[in-house]
Amino acid sequence: MQNTEFRTGVISPVECVKEGWELIKSDYWLLFAIAFVGAILGGITMYILFGAMICGIFYAFLRKIDGWPASFDDLWKGMQYFGPGLVVTLFIVVPIFVFYNISMLGAVVLGSQTGGGMMGLLVVVGFADLVFLLLMVCFHTLLMFAFPLIVDRNLGGIQAMTTSARAVWQNLGGVAGLIAVNFGLVFVGYLALCVGVYFVIPIIIAGNVVAYRRVFPSLSSGMNYNPPPPSAYQGR
Repeated sequence: MQNTEFRTGVISPVECVKEGWELIKSDYWLLFAIAFVGAILGGITMYILFGAMICGIFYAFLRKIDGWPASFDDLWKGMQYFGPGLVVTLFIVVPIFVFYNISMLGAVVLGSQTGGGMMGLLVVVGFADLVFLLLMVCFHTLLMFAFPLIVDRNLGGIQAMTTSARAVWQNLGGVAGLIAVNFGLVFVGYLALCVGVYFVIPIIIAGNVVAYRRVFPSLSSGMNYNPPPPSAYQGR
């Protein structure tokens, strides 16, 4: 049985980011390459490999945070978690895809019914997009720990999402603060001719992994590096 117990009140946003940076800075460029290549592969495969690549990224960062040496080969270890990772990916991507198509269809219908009232149409569609964006931000925040739980605790997709949601909800203040700090880092990155945002991504991931490890302490001196059991691919 997987250990899904977690701690509360342990996330200090700024400290998590600082600690994350201190732990990864010796292998910053290697971890940057892992995150960059993983994101590219996840995107160009139409998100089929997105979950596996994100699991591989977290695999590499968790190893580094836990004191193990970093290796680019860690990225490919994410393929061991293809099934659970795909389940979480579907819950992230499908609602966006469905809403996008409904929004486009609604815009066409509203446009035809209002006789081309473009301003009113833009207001309605813009308001709907804003509401959906806020809902997705809240939903994705609840899934913040889902991918590392798959890797670290060998959970199935559904169990990883529900466990993440419970842990985030009971650490909501710390998580909200961490997200605010991450947005600050992204803003600083955009100030650096926009391309700087790519270079703060490893720092953001490291801070998130430190926060995860504070909420879900290591079960041993290192992670459980065994592949997930067959039942995990059923999206428990």
